[in-house]
This record gives sequence, C-alpha cells and structure tokens, in this order.
Amino acid sequence: MEGRDRFIRLLIGLGVAVAILLGRIFFIQIIDPSYKESAVRNSMVEETIYPTRGVIYDRNGEVLVGNKVAYDILVTPSEVQPFDTAALASVLDVSEEFIRGKMDEYRRNNRRIGYTSVVMIKQLPAEVYMRFAEVHYKFPGFKGQVRSIRDYPFNAGGNLLGYVSEVDRNYIERHGGVYKIGDYAGKTGIEAAMEETLRGEKGCHIYLRNSRNQIESRYMDGAMDKEAVPGKDVVTTIDAHLQQYGQQLMQNKVGAIVAIEPSTGEILAMVSSPGIDVSQLADIGRHYEEIAKSPYKPMYNRAVQASYPPGSVFKLVNGLIGLEEGVLTPQNMYRCAQGYHFGADHKLGCHNHRSPINMEESIMMSCNAYYCYVLRNILDNRKYPGIDAAMDAWHDYVCSFGFGHKLGSDFPSELGGNIPSARTYNRAYGKGHWNSLTVISLSIGQGEILVTPLQIANLSATLANRGYYYIPHIIKSNADSKFSERHYTKVDPSQFKKVINGMYRAVNEPPGSGGTAAIAAVSGLEICGKTGTAQNPRGADNSVFMCFAPRENPQIAVAAYVENGGFGATWAAPIASLMVEQYLTGEVRRKDLERRIKEGDLLYRVKK
Repeated sequence: MEGRDRFIRLLIGLGVAVAILLGRIFFIQIIDPSYKESAVRNSMVEETIYPTRGVIYDRNGEVLVGNKVAYDILVTPSEVQPFDTAALASVLDVSEEFIRGKMDEYRRNNRRIGYTSVVMIKQLPAEVYMRFAEVHYKFPGFKGQVRSIRDYPFNAGGNLLGYVSEVDRNYIERHGGVYKIGDYAGKTGIEAAMEETLRGEKGCHIYLRNSRNQIESRYMDGAMDKEAVPGKDVVTTIDAHLQQYGQQLMQNKVGAIVAIEPSTGEILAMVSSPGIDVSQLADIGRHYEEIAKSPYKPMYNRAVQASYPPGSVFKLVNGLIGLEEGVLTPQNMYRCAQGYHFGADHKLGCHNHRSPINMEESIMMSCNAYYCYVLRNILDNRKYPGIDAAMDAWHDYVCSFGFGHKLGSDFPSELGGNIPSARTYNRAYGKGHWNSLTVISLSIGQGEILVTPLQIANLSATLANRGYYYIPHIIKSNADSKFSERHYTKVDPSQFKKVINGMYRAVNEPPGSGGTAAIAAVSGLEICGKTGTAQNPRGADNSVFMCFAPRENPQIAVAAYVENGGFGATWAAPIASLMVEQYLTGEVRRKDLERRIKEGDLLYRVKK
C-alpha cells in the first residue's frame, strides 16, 4: 500500500512538472511574443534601403542642396568572427585602438544590438571603401553601405538651409518610431522645417539566415521587401546669387540682411553673420564643437532670433500713427535745438541740421526732436481717458505692423521681439506714476522696443505696399493660404505716400541737402530708404537701414542690421543699397563702395 501511494505521488509530481513545462511552452510560444520575435529576428536579416533626400532649389532652379554618394562601414556584432585587427585597421585607414574600442562597445551592448547592423565608420573616402570591398569576405560581420549625403553647389545660406545629422534616442522617441539609430534627419533651417517632405520613405530587403549565420535566401522570395521612396524636392523663394552676395557683404561683420519681394512676401535672401559655411554642413558632426564654441555664435540665426532696438527706422511707424490719429499733418513744423529739451536739464539729443522742419524733412534728416513731439501728441491725445488707454492704442497700432509677435513665417525658430504696453510701465513705475516723457525714447525706436531684422524688412515691405504685407515665407508655392492673405495695418493706406516722400528724399536729395541716406542712391533705381542708429549698451551703436525699390511697383525690400556699425549710413545703408542694385540690375557699378564694404572688418568691435 505504501509503495502504491509513493507511485501515485510520483505520478502526480511528474504530471505537475509536465503541466508546468507545457504551460511554460504555451506561454513562450502563444502568450509572450518576445521569444518568437527574437527567434524570427535571429533568423532574418533586414537590410535598410535609404531613400535619396529631396533636392532644395532656389527660385530660379539653381540647386542649393543636392546629394552625393557616401560610403559607410557597418558591423553586425553577432556575426563577427575572429579577425585580424591590424589588417582591418590598415584597410580602413584607422587605428587598431579604434576598432578594439568599437568592438568592446558592441560586446557590452550585444544583448541590445544582437543581429542589428550598426554604423562603425561614416563617410569613408571612395578609395578606402573600394579597398575594403575587395577584401570584405575576410571579415565576416563587416559590410559596406552606400548612401547619399548632402552636397552644396552654392556657398550660400548655411544657417538658412540648416544641416542634417544622425538622430539620437531623444529624437527617435519624440517622433514615434519613424526613425531608428543610424537614421539622419534635418535638425535646423529648411532641412528641419521641411523634414517630412524631404526625407522620403525607407525601404528594406529581408533575407533568411541559417543556423551558421549564413545568408541563405530572400525571405518569402522578396514578397515582404519594400523599395525606398525618394524624398520630394523643395523649391524655395531664395535667390541663390543674391544670398551669396549678401554673405560676401557681411563677411567679418555681425548682424543680418533680409530681402523680401513685397508683392508676395517671398524671402529673397536671409543672411545671418557670422554664419555656418556650407562646407561644414555635409559633415556637421566633425565641425559641431568648433562651431558651438565660436564666440560669434554662427549657429545663431540673427535674422529671426536676434532682438534689437530698431532705432530711427521706427520713426516711420510713429509718424504714420500720428497721421492716422490726426495729431500730425505733413505740414506740421517742429523745432530742433540739437535735440528735444524737457524738464530742467533733460535732453534727447540730435545731430545738427536746419530748424524748424516739416514731416518729410524730418524723415529725410532723421530728426529725433520731431518724433518726440509726435509721440507726445499721440500719448497725450485728449480723445483717450488717460495715458494707459493712449499707450495701449499705440501698442495696437505698432503690433498691426507685424511687431511684438511672431510673424508666422514658415522658417523655424522665429522670435517675436517686444512692444511695450501700459501694463509694462505700470509694473515698472506704478499706475499713475509715469507719463509720455517717461517713455520718450520710444519716439526714436529705443527703450523697451525690440524687433528682429525680419520684422524690419517686413516693415519696409509694408511701406512698399502702402499699408499691407504678406507673411514673409521661404518655401515657394506654400500650400498654406495664410501666406497669400494681405495683412493690413491699422493705418489707412492713404497715409503712406506722405511718409514715402520723405524716404525718397532721404536717399535721392542732392548731397549737402541733409539727406541721411545719400550714400544709398543709385541712378535710375529710385530707392526709398530710412537710416537708423540704434544705441547699444555693449559697445558702439548699431547701424540700421531699410529700403525698397523702385518707388512705384517695388520689386525688393531690404533691411540691413550691423552690430557696432555706428551710423546707419556708414555700413547698413551701403550694404542694403548694394543688395538692391545687384538684384535689380544684375551687376554693381559702385565698385569702390563694394570693395570698402567687402573688405570692412568690424569683428574687433564686438564684445565676445
């Protein structure tokens, strides 16, 4: 009996063991897919086929960014067999230490990598790759990969175009499995803004391997293979030659140039200086540290990210507001005694010129005192119950010109600057404890006003259009309807011609007449412009100029901003007018001026 009980217990124990084993097998094969996936993965080899990235063109069909062939060396750690390290290092023209370091890294991560192929060396020279191709059979687990990388026929617009680089884990996680380690994506500029269009779709070839890790055949005779879909091309609004010319003018200077076609809002050129040379873009990883450590911040796109005081170009906005509010007429004469005097010993200074002057002359001569009177008339207007209401009305007028907020361009990283309101000064001084004299510096584009060069160029385009602008954009035929809508200011279009007359005279009056922008005059082009000299707490004043041409049916509006450049007429006005001359005539006749600008070096003035 006792033996029978022992036998029954043995059978029960055996049954339980079998049940556990069967349950485990059921769990592994049916419930938990990870083992099946691992087995399938280990028996399959997936070879990624990278698509050709879309080409970026300028407005005239010139290739700004194309593609060229690059050669990489890949390694599949689990397939690597003992090999001659010295021989492989010699073939690939690297050190033995480099290969040993890489293999140690792969061994440490073998469980994660498994049979995945990873890039060991990027962008080998063609002759090195061909040398490897001849002997690769000696090194199982190592193979070559041919892919395309970016090519730059024009040295134009490094910051504008942006760069492509390998994605990291954070980028992969943010984009929900679209990318994997070894993939590339646009990280800045147009490459980033148009990434979904440019990248295309990856393809793959799937192969089966046997128990000895040898490739045997195509999986399902290639039925599961997927061909790569090339990225779509992108046509920009940029004029490659104008962009390149702008970079030459801004060499060894800090600042920006933006040129816009007023009738469409298309950006013709966007120069940020110092910028990234396109020769560095194709292999940004090699140059990244050097660029990042530069005291001049070449990765910083000053055209859309730098917030500057606009200086005297802002007088035009105040003048237009004064006209619309009925507190200014073109005939109003105001006195200037080398500045605007107020209080016992306060003065907002101005250069020496004849006095009194009317509105057109105030623009032509860039009189500071005149616009102190204008701003006070706006803010002390009795139709408003108090300074707060008048200040907020001024704020709304200014914002309608595209200031104080992002314009909404299709270019990434755009900032909006700052336009103060009554709330700004109530916080600073207390409600009821400030007045129009407290904020008098706003009259000449100083104080709390901050704008981007893109916004100044947009102001110039708004003036060219006599009261409206299209949102500046950089992609031709952008499908978004907002780029074809007119955005009107709160100033009636009839007021603009009164200001434009002054801009025309500032450039085209005979020398000695007092026009501040005579250096920008080009015979036959009818350039209308306004100089600005913006105070800079970190050094010499900033040089500012905006203009458009020709006077009727304008084809181009330009803003130039040069840090530490001094008077607007010294650097910014020549730069902007040379851009206009180059664009409208296809050549520059003022060779001496062009030479002075190109050879000018202002970097020594910039505090790093």
